[in-house]
Amino acid sequence: MVSDLVTRGYVDDAAFAHQWVATRAARGYGAARLHMELRARGVAPPVIAAALSALGGDDVLARARDTAGRRLPALRRGRADRVAPRLRDYLLRRGFSTSIVVRVVRESTGIAADE
Repeated sequence: MVSDLVTRGYVDDAAFAHQWVATRAARGYGAARLHMELRARGVAPPVIAAALSALGGDDVLARARDTAGRRLPALRRGRADRVAPRLRDYLLRRGFSTSIVVRVVRESTGIAADE
């Protein structure tokens, strides 16, 4: 039954993975989170790797900056000493790499992410 659906083109993990990555990346999610979500949905690791390869390096930094920019106004309403750690934690939960997070937090707040 499933093989028949695959032959007809109704079941295509690669197309699903590419669509998932494009949609979720546009909403501000990083590669680690997208990888985890696709794995949880039963997509094979080589298919996940191929879908994630579509995410460019400069694009990741720009998406992280955009995501931080949308979150910062809410964080700045709280305690000033908690802005950088909360932004760091938020970006890490969204699936951005540590190096990207440290860079974006430093640019956005002027404070190192681990302070």
